[in-house]
Amino acid sequence: CSKRVFKKTSGNGQLTLYLGKRDYVDHVDSVDPVGEKLVLPHAVWIQLACAFRYGREDLDVIGLSFRKDIWIQHIQLYPDGGHKPTLTEMHDTLLKKAGEQGHAFTFNIPINLPCSVTLQPGPDDKGKACGVDFEVKAYLAKSADDPDEKIDKKDTCRLIIRKIQFAPDNTGSGQKAELCKSFMMSDKPVFLEASLDKEIYYHGDPIPVTIKIKNETNKVVKKIKVAVDQTTDVVLYSADKYTKNVLCEEFGETVEGNATFDKTLPITPLLTNNKEKRGLALDGRLKDEDTNLASTTIIRSGMDKEMLGILVSYKIKVNLMVSGGGLLGGLTAR
Repeated sequence: CSKRVFKKTSGNGQLTLYLGKRDYVDHVDSVDPVGEKLVLPHAVWIQLACAFRYGREDLDVIGLSFRKDIWIQHIQLYPDGGHKPTLTEMHDTLLKKAGEQGHAFTFNIPINLPCSVTLQPGPDDKGKACGVDFEVKAYLAKSADDPDEKIDKKDTCRLIIRKIQFAPDNTGSGQKAELCKSFMMSDKPVFLEASLDKEIYYHGDPIPVTIKIKNETNKVVKKIKVAVDQTTDVVLYSADKYTKNVLCEEFGETVEGNATFDKTLPITPLLTNNKEKRGLALDGRLKDEDTNLASTTIIRSGMDKEMLGILVSYKIKVNLMVSGGGLLGGLTAR
């Protein structure tokens, strides 16, 4: 039986950081603990930081920092600072391999922190992408966080991890929306109802949209357009809100005048169809690993929205394309 282990060694070869995984699940009421083992020579600190990056990384070198720490925790590993983690099977295996130089650690992520979100960079963008990320860093230093102490990059090793959202299945029924639309030169309307069978859909699952139409006019519904929009609300530093379309499908269903229609149309929004859209919110991205469209942000009661950094939500829109005869032809309605 084998298990993949993630390893990162500092530039001087004196620090080696091991993690048993890089995805840590937010179960709504608890979060997977972070930590495995560190091999070290002398005075060493380990930290886990949740930060929001909102500018290009290469601009930091001119004295401007476009990174804001949301939460950070330090642990002194050597000399012994009193940190006594509960050892798991992975801890025991790695400690046996490392011998006396190995020191185990565990971070407990608070449940009020955001999940990892990355804003999709453009084709010419370089450096780290904007968004919320989590980073485990081990480093040699005299103190945990002294702004005047200069820490050489060779004395540091880092691993990016992801806090990913898991939503429970026991949710209520889906939403429903209704619309009654009247048209010029017609005294009767078209009724439209769109509904979902549940509240939560997982990545890659088809979303069945049930559409009911009652056309009391003499016009013809020529086609149905279903779209999914992602809204990204950046709440940490400003009130910026962005809406981007992630799916738009047209169905050639027709509904004649004085007729009804009742059908479920499946749609599946996927990142693979939106690779070129700059600024689209994605689940945190790890190097050489794929990701998905960002999960909807779950806001617990009493939470500080600014702590979440980025709020993500989705909306489904249904449009009916309607046309009719007469002197004005297809210009009279939509």
